Amino acid sequence: FINTLPLRLELQALSVRDAVLDTHHRLTGLLGHEHAQLALAQRCSALPASTPLFSTLLNYRHGSATHARDEHAEAAWRGIELLHAQERTHYPLTLSIDDLGDAFALNALAAAGLDPQCICSYFVQALKRLVMALEQGGTQPLEQLTVLPAAQRTRLLATLNDTRRDYPREVPVHRLFEQRVARHPQAVAARHAEQALTYAALNTRANQLAHYLIGLGVKAQDCVGILLPRSLDLLVAQLAIGKCAAVYVPLDINAPVERQHYVLKDCRAVAVLGASTAPADLALHRIDLDRLRLDAQPSNDPGLAQGGDSVAYVMYTSGSTGLPKGVCVTHRGIARLVLNNGYADLDERDRLAFASNPAFDASTLEVWGALLNGGQVVVIDHLTLVDPTRFGEALRSHGISVLFLTTALFNHYVQVIPEALGGLRILLSGGERADPAAFRTLLALGAGVRLMNAYGPTETTTFATVCQVAQVPLDALSVPIGRPIGNTRVYVLDAHQRLAPPGVVGELYIGGDGVASGYLDRPELSAERFLLDPFSDEPGARMYRTGDLVRWREDGQLDCLGRNDDQV
Repeated sequence: FINTLPLRLELQALSVRDAVLDTHHRLTGLLGHEHAQLALAQRCSALPASTPLFSTLLNYRHGSATHARDEHAEAAWRGIELLHAQERTHYPLTLSIDDLGDAFALNALAAAGLDPQCICSYFVQALKRLVMALEQGGTQPLEQLTVLPAAQRTRLLATLNDTRRDYPREVPVHRLFEQRVARHPQAVAARHAEQALTYAALNTRANQLAHYLIGLGVKAQDCVGILLPRSLDLLVAQLAIGKCAAVYVPLDINAPVERQHYVLKDCRAVAVLGASTAPADLALHRIDLDRLRLDAQPSNDPGLAQGGDSVAYVMYTSGSTGLPKGVCVTHRGIARLVLNNGYADLDERDRLAFASNPAFDASTLEVWGALLNGGQVVVIDHLTLVDPTRFGEALRSHGISVLFLTTALFNHYVQVIPEALGGLRILLSGGERADPAAFRTLLALGAGVRLMNAYGPTETTTFATVCQVAQVPLDALSVPIGRPIGNTRVYVLDAHQRLAPPGVVGELYIGGDGVASGYLDRPELSAERFLLDPFSDEPGARMYRTGDLVRWREDGQLDCLGRNDDQV
């Protein structure tokens, strides 16, 4: 018997012709070992006996016994009925090619979870592309060849990314809020404990603060820091800064003072709203809203011009190392997140809990998801949030219908206040890899809550994909991150930025209207992570390189498998 030969291919930076010649040369050099015992190869590999030596086996056979005619063999088989015959190997993937003389037969054996029919179609496509390239001289880089059939490519680019939906993409968010004010001025816009503001009252206070800031010299696209806890004042501040055509920069009040100072300096803030301890060498206005008297300020809308591609806020994020970097998010990105978004049908009946850190991008959904749909923002203070009993009571007493929880809080509160969570209309969770058991626990209640596992980096405006979780199999090891939300495109690409076939792990790239403008004053980093989108028909469209490893499932959902670097 001829034993299997281990062939290691290094095909990067090779042309098609050179790759074929190199492979032939390597294989020819191994022929002297084709009778070596497999046990010897196993010992030399230093791998445990239970570990396969290869992940893929290619078996090329000259002439198939199933097609050859042998009269003696036929006589021996007379009277015998063949019930079933199946070739088996213990390798994850085996491709067998039978050379029939005038044709080839291709057979694929694949481990569970892999579709052998797809693998055969990829192999046939690869051979076609390879032959076509050789006929044209073979100078084309091998890495440019694709194994995707046209139908599969159409599914990945068009069918799974069919997310275009109508929404006011050119209107800034404060103008959209003003439209809501005109429709129902006396409806409650925001509530905190016993305090409440109608849409008209919230708009008036925001207008007065905006006029005050304009009087201080705040101009279009200036950065204004906000150092406030979750509160009605924070909502006023965000709206007012937008009405100045400026950019709000939310800071974490619990962050080290050094980080707060760094953010204010890095964004060149012209003012900061809240009790800031910014050092004297920062030339900015320090505004304490508790002491500010705005009654004398005009109450009309300033009416400054802005477009959907103007920056609405800068939110700072960082990995496990390095300095924080400011992500510039546009008004269009916010509107696409909360209006006709394809995953949550928000309207004026909804009450959204404002429970996230204002410096965390989930707050974008909580605030603007309510205000731009005519709903109500319900501010949840920190002491209430961390006390399960108080938090559950707040959900019930305020009639909260939409809630986002970080993965850690979701996992904990599912165990201690499941009934309170089950009374919601929509419950979203995200930020870390989801725990299937936590979702199963809540689903077992049989409540009417719509459960969603949400995914998205700050650089793509909070959410890029959402999975509507209706059931979680008992053997599930993970929960998918779902499909792209409205006006969002997602691509799973290999190391050469080619489309990866379904089931194949690749890096996630995100396109569409949620992609941020880039990193503030970091042109080199922006150029590295924000790239032109080669798959979009929209001129100038860009995509964000996430660094997350994902794969398409057969059902059209995405699985997230972790990072391809050390960033957190």
